[in-house]
Amino acid sequence: MDIENRDITAYRLEDQIGFKLRLANQKHLEVFARMMPDVTPTQFAVLAKLMQDEVISQNQLGRLVGMDAATTKGVVDRLRAKGFVRRTKSTSDMRRLEISLTPEGRVFADQAVQTAHQISQATAQNLSRRELERLLELLDKL
Repeated sequence: MDIENRDITAYRLEDQIGFKLRLANQKHLEVFARMMPDVTPTQFAVLAKLMQDEVISQNQLGRLVGMDAATTKGVVDRLRAKGFVRRTKSTSDMRRLEISLTPEGRVFADQAVQTAHQISQATAQNLSRRELERLLELLDKL
C-alpha cells in the first residue's frame, strides 16, 4: 500500500506495542521508585550482576546490563559515591578496570534483590502466573 492510499484513521496510538510497552514500563518504574528509592533500576541491575559474577570489567559489565561505555562509567561512579562498589585496575591488563561490590554494597544488594522480587510481583499483580510466564516468553522473543 502506498503512502497516499493509507487510511490514517486506522492508526490508534492506544493499540500500538511501543505505546503499551511504555505505559507498562512507567508503571514498573513507579513501583520501583516507591519500593527501592535508594538506587535507580540501572544501578540495581549493576549490583545484581555483580552479585552473580563478583568481579567484572567495567566494559563487560556495561554490555551485560545493556549500557554504553559512558553510561556505565556514570552508573559505576554513582555507586562508588554511595560506597557500594569499588573499581580497581586489572592485574593482567592495566587498561582494564574491574568492578566489584564492597561489603556495604553486598549487604545492600542482598536486601535489594529481595525487594526486587516484591517489585516484580507488584508490577505483575493483575496477571495470572501463566499470563506472566507467557508475557516474559514473548518479551524474550522481541
